[in-house]
Amino acid sequence: MSSIADFTVPAKPSEYSFPASSTALIMIDLHGSRNPLFLDDLGSLHPGIKPNISKYTILLKTFREQNIPVFHIRESHSRVISGNTPSKLPEQSEIQNPEQHENVRENTLEGGQALSGKRNEYHLIDKCALKPWEMVLDMPGKEALWSAALHEQLIIWGITHLIIGGITTQGCAVVTSREVNDRGFECCVIVDSIADYNEAPRTSSLEHWSRGLVGSVANLEGFVSQAHVPVPVNKHVSTTSGWSGSLDLVSLRQAYKSGVSPVTVIIDVYKRIETHLSKTSSTFIATVPQAATISTAQDLLNKYPDHASRPPLFGVPFSLKDNIDVAGMATTIGCPPLAHIPRISAKIYTKLISLGAIFIGKTNMDQLATGMTGCRSPYGIPASVFNPLYIAGGSSSGAAVSVGEELVSFAIGTDTAGSGRVPAGFNGVVGWKPTKGTVSLSGVSKACESLDCIAFMTARRGGVSDAREIWRYVRGYDPEDVYSKPPNTCLPLRYLSATRPSARKFQFAIPPQSVIAKCAPVFCQLFYESVAKLQAAGGELMEVDWTPFEEAGRLLYEGTLVNERLAAMPFSGKDWYETNKDNLHPVTREVFGGVLKRVNTAEDVFRDLKKIKILTRTVHDTIFNPFHATGIDILIVPTTPNHPTIEEVLKDPISLNSDLGTFAHFGNVLDLCAVAMPAGTYELDDGRQMPFSVTLLAGSGDDARLLELAAGFEKSVDVAAGALE
Repeated sequence: MSSIADFTVPAKPSEYSFPASSTALIMIDLHGSRNPLFLDDLGSLHPGIKPNISKYTILLKTFREQNIPVFHIRESHSRVISGNTPSKLPEQSEIQNPEQHENVRENTLEGGQALSGKRNEYHLIDKCALKPWEMVLDMPGKEALWSAALHEQLIIWGITHLIIGGITTQGCAVVTSREVNDRGFECCVIVDSIADYNEAPRTSSLEHWSRGLVGSVANLEGFVSQAHVPVPVNKHVSTTSGWSGSLDLVSLRQAYKSGVSPVTVIIDVYKRIETHLSKTSSTFIATVPQAATISTAQDLLNKYPDHASRPPLFGVPFSLKDNIDVAGMATTIGCPPLAHIPRISAKIYTKLISLGAIFIGKTNMDQLATGMTGCRSPYGIPASVFNPLYIAGGSSSGAAVSVGEELVSFAIGTDTAGSGRVPAGFNGVVGWKPTKGTVSLSGVSKACESLDCIAFMTARRGGVSDAREIWRYVRGYDPEDVYSKPPNTCLPLRYLSATRPSARKFQFAIPPQSVIAKCAPVFCQLFYESVAKLQAAGGELMEVDWTPFEEAGRLLYEGTLVNERLAAMPFSGKDWYETNKDNLHPVTREVFGGVLKRVNTAEDVFRDLKKIKILTRTVHDTIFNPFHATGIDILIVPTTPNHPTIEEVLKDPISLNSDLGTFAHFGNVLDLCAVAMPAGTYELDDGRQMPFSVTLLAGSGDDARLLELAAGFEKSVDVAAGALE
């Protein structure tokens, strides 16, 4: 999170400064049920609310134009009232009778209590209708943090400062601002964008606010005149075309805002793909026909002519690993015997399309997502974008190459044992594996379902920022995904204060020197240089016990967990293997055959499951726990110990694959979140530059904190690279 104010607005009791990168707008009670407290006898808006409509619209437009997050809070109640605030329970006791609840009209009780059991999607003020991609949170009481996921969402979005508007002043707005202030968020209420049906309590509340007890107050005119976030300067932008050719989110938004059409971008993308295909055909398994994609881009432009109303990923091209379903398009999983044409698209695909992103094609992968080299596909062997003699990594090989070659803005892959991090490292891009269960796996062909995660890959220029933004928009609970984590279960309890002083400090650990010594010499050197960068940024190096990580890594392939790969087959894993083994890639056949020869018992499985529980509890209670005497925020490791050539892997496919997982395998087993990122380059004997990557890992649910620290590390790497240019 940035601690530097981007702009300052006049306010009481003193000027209010806030950074655009970590600020959000909260609009309260503009949506939901027809609450009679806000309506007159004729059903029209109360006179105390009507004058504010234009100001709500201006406030919303200001934030939307700058792509600053907007959170909508609405008061609603379920039939089970146990989640309501204590003050609400007596007046709602009557709705415990289901028959009475069914008789409620317009979703309100006679006394004006809003309900959610039969709530329609009514907008109290149509001009302030929420956008489909904006966050909507239901609160059962007057304040937005009681039994709601607002705190969790604000932490995930990296928010430290809040601007508040809506209805009503002395009710929801006062209580919410007080509560978020107590939790460490810096608040500013826009006084003429807060309405009420009674002027007396409104005046009293604003007087209370102006003293600075729970934040600041500002007028809309003064706020809007000062709160203009300048468009980021991009030195790569062509002054003639309006677009630099870069596909990162900032560059594309800047281009589209200047009048560049998404059709222009898509035509350019397909020219790049055509050039790429003239050199290699192993990156994509299938692409969408250019004419169809151009039509999609034109439809987007027609649907959203006003840039202020465009979805956040408007016109952003992306690719999918070919184990992710797109309705009507074959999903091969890199394995022809399992190829199928789904009728329903994966949730991740559907979400991205709803956000305005444009799908380009399906990328190559190690067969059945079993491998970390990228050399186990019947559709060819992708190579690193840095050197055609070196592996691209796997299993999300084509996804990483499509981003590294700048054929798409981002790619979606999967990560079971490092499959989204290793190829990212070998292609100089960011590979982000969030906490399992934060992004839906519905519609994704599984490798090891208990370990599988969606992985995000973004180009160097967009980096951690792009990965974080895309993840924030697509994350969320999915009841159809049995491993999906419900809201309020993903955030560690230590995030009680958003801006606590210790939030700027951090502790980190590294593997023992004896483990790092197994890396290639140049990797050792670059790794310790990365450690020095973290220390220079204020990180304190701590010693931790490496044993849990080592044991967890061994469990993945030396234990019974690998049997889950066979359990993912359409019918009995053994029978499926015997039927299809002659059609499998030779290395895949060897891996699966070896698993079946072990003859693991049910006792072996349960022993391993218990061991996973013990190891996971150990690392989260003692290692990834900053409140523990030797606890840390993050662990930094080399993404891989070396970068082999394609020829080397073909000669020794099993052991080299295992070596590549030295610093990756334990991440999924221990339910950690992790981000692989560029950390420098080194030179081969022939003068070619090759990428070096490190991975930062944190405990389950610590995604926001990890990405914050990763962004800081990314800046230090960019500064160092700039100094060498």
